[in-house]
Amino acid sequence: MSAVPENVSAYDPKPVETSAQAYWESTRAFEVDESSDKPKYYCLSMLPYPSGALHMGHVRNYTIGDVISRYKRMTGHNVLQPMGWDAFGLPAENAAIKNKVAPAKWTYKNIEHMRSQLKLLGYAIDWSREFATCTPEYYVHEQRMFVRLMRKGLAYRKNAVVNWDPVDQTVLANEQVIDGRGWRSGALVEKREIPQWFLRITDYAQELLDGLDELPGWPDSVKTMQRNWIGRSEGLEIQFEVVDGAGTALEPIRVFTTRPDTLMGVTFVSIAGEHPLALKAAASKPELAAFLEELKRGGVSEAELETQEKRGMDTGLKAVHPITGEQVPIWVANFVLMGYGTGAVMAVPGHDQRDFEFAGKYALPKVQVIRLTSPRSEDEKSWDAGTWRDWYGDKSREDLELVNSGEFDGLDYRGAFEAFAERFERKGQGQRRVNYRLRDWGVSRQRYWGCPIPVIYCDKCGAVPVPEDQLPVLLPENVEFSGTGSPIKTDPEWRKCTCPECGAPAERETDTFDTFMESSWYYARYTSPKAREMVDKRGNYWLPVDQYIGGIEHAILHLMYFRFYHKLLRDARLVDSDEPALNLLTQGMVIADTYYRQNDDGSKDWINPADVDVQRDDKGRVTGAVLRADGQPVLVGGTEKMSKSKNNGVDPQAMVDKYGADTVRLFSMFAAPPEQSLEWNEAGVDGMARFLRRLWAQVQKHAAEGAAPALDVAALDAGQKALRRKTHESIEKVCHDYEVRRAFNTAIAAVMELLNAVSKFDDASDQGRAVRQEALEAAVLLLNPITPHASHALWQVLGHPETLLEDVPFPKADPSALVRDAVTLAVQVNGKLRGTIEVAADLPRDQVEALARAEPNAAKYLEGLTIRKVIVVPGKIVNIVAA
Repeated sequence: MSAVPENVSAYDPKPVETSAQAYWESTRAFEVDESSDKPKYYCLSMLPYPSGALHMGHVRNYTIGDVISRYKRMTGHNVLQPMGWDAFGLPAENAAIKNKVAPAKWTYKNIEHMRSQLKLLGYAIDWSREFATCTPEYYVHEQRMFVRLMRKGLAYRKNAVVNWDPVDQTVLANEQVIDGRGWRSGALVEKREIPQWFLRITDYAQELLDGLDELPGWPDSVKTMQRNWIGRSEGLEIQFEVVDGAGTALEPIRVFTTRPDTLMGVTFVSIAGEHPLALKAAASKPELAAFLEELKRGGVSEAELETQEKRGMDTGLKAVHPITGEQVPIWVANFVLMGYGTGAVMAVPGHDQRDFEFAGKYALPKVQVIRLTSPRSEDEKSWDAGTWRDWYGDKSREDLELVNSGEFDGLDYRGAFEAFAERFERKGQGQRRVNYRLRDWGVSRQRYWGCPIPVIYCDKCGAVPVPEDQLPVLLPENVEFSGTGSPIKTDPEWRKCTCPECGAPAERETDTFDTFMESSWYYARYTSPKAREMVDKRGNYWLPVDQYIGGIEHAILHLMYFRFYHKLLRDARLVDSDEPALNLLTQGMVIADTYYRQNDDGSKDWINPADVDVQRDDKGRVTGAVLRADGQPVLVGGTEKMSKSKNNGVDPQAMVDKYGADTVRLFSMFAAPPEQSLEWNEAGVDGMARFLRRLWAQVQKHAAEGAAPALDVAALDAGQKALRRKTHESIEKVCHDYEVRRAFNTAIAAVMELLNAVSKFDDASDQGRAVRQEALEAAVLLLNPITPHASHALWQVLGHPETLLEDVPFPKADPSALVRDAVTLAVQVNGKLRGTIEVAADLPRDQVEALARAEPNAAKYLEGLTIRKVIVVPGKIVNIVAA
């Protein structure tokens, strides 16, 4: 067993933490396997990107996971807490350009540094399961799964409209398009249709939706976001015939609508710029062709399309209304996406905000087709822009009916839905459909630093999956990377191969996978290190994850793909469970003050808080700030998420060097509940350091007096019983806070209160020392999940040199210690507090009432009154009702 560092009468975190970490590493304390007879517990925090250094968001995330893991181990569980590196992705390419170093070299160097930082923080990680997703040993399994999905038809290739950066020669995600330009190159982004690989996540849309009901341990906010993203809607798909200006019939279009009750209000049809009808019309209309070219610039996200100015152009084509036969114009509109639905929308400007704005701009007609059945005022009788939104917004309302709809007048939403559905299905003009907002997952990226997509292109055989015995398709790591184009796209030797089906010369796919692919199954690989398959039978021992921890920003995409991939693993018979994680904790952001100076051009130079001296008034309010280097004023910005862009990050390494890992961990857990934002405050960190020094000093002082005798519960006096009761009340509360509430801040506060009680307990008798020993042991054990280094040392100081603290059971409250001999009751007269009394806990009710009436101040307020009733709430109050 490791010894306590010498000369530790005063708390010095560095030797304490070094000693504990050396012991954990030498004994491989946190490596686990499946042979334990204890119940398993898999605690997982989202794996980090190896950016080069930990930030406070990392510290908070991984400390939460470590607290839960250590607590669960102390409650008798076989706990797996692994760590790996989400190592592919764009930041490595950017670093390669900036530092003139290959992405692989930069990535592996960062992993080494960040691993050492994580170890300095004392996390109970099973490092034997560590991996980096950029290694062939990892991504070979991803390639093998993709090949199998291709053969099952769940992976396919089609043309898709994307954001294309013409300088970087790559597809950009929506968030990488800033003001219409590529975030890295600054080039004007184009919409381009190129071949992309997809996974059929839409085949699992309903199961993904239904599965949310089986996840009571997930936050409701996350489940709501996922439901909205999946976007299940029931409606009708309706066919509109199409004619050109000469009346010649063209290919009909189909639209999907959840509001067929507004069909008689259609005054035009909107189509996407990429729609075949738009392209056909543009062939003879140069002005329209130019407009379509213009639409190719800009992003393709729904959010951008909703907020941008509504623009369009008449194609000259007409859609034939399926009920009236009336011809309505077909317009290209910049808010319609070809990738969503059919790329065509029936426009009802009388009852839709977007269509209303568009129709107003281009002087298109608006028709009211919904009204209130029983208007209560003249305003409700009128139909104008102020009321139509309400009439349209809620189809479940029973006080709405169709109007100006011919034979359908008077029907409500459901009646109209059924009437139109029956008519169109009978005539072959439409059908009932369930649609999902969810689109298939596009997994192609035109970047270099990613997992190569295992496909070969042959002129004769087409797209052919790479045979499994030829996997992995290796990504070359020793390359020169400038940022313009991908090295594997520009290397003809890498692309060159032979078709595995016909033996003819062929070429490899040069796209790489979206990095969400690696992070969608990493959790399963941790369960099966070195397995020949992606997951082996050990997966069913550990899965599903018992507690998953990560930021709310991952609520939609990552967690959706995470759940989808687990279902792929299940259907491949690699796992038995339906969902990857039973419980989800989404921690809040770490925020800090911002400071800046304004430049002449309006830009801001952001200044790190560590370089600023803040000025405050006598009430502690900030009145100004100066840059320490020159003593000149700086402007005080808002409190925002720690980020490089605002230069308000705090270096965890500097905090560990200054205060020690346990203090940083303690502050991270004390400053706010896990789900809320944590405001960084170094004064608060200093406060946690003082608390740890107090605990250290109390234990050292107690231990210096010699070994405490055995506790004799029957021999305790009232003061000793009071401290013991406080000890066990603290145990009861902290256990509940860890296990149920996940409220680590209040758990720490409870231990602080216990330490205060110990410091006031002045009893040097044998039983006094025995009670103090129990209280200090409890404090050390209760804090162990949060401050494991100090607890490791103090446990030995308290007389347990041969016991590994992580294997000591978490303390349990003794019910007998919680029983009070006496209780203090509030005495009220007619509901107002007039005094208190202390009575025996088992005193009969009639005697409690008598003592309450006799309480001097209460008796004064009862003079001249007749007591009508006495209400006794055991252990709390006595309320005397008198008149």
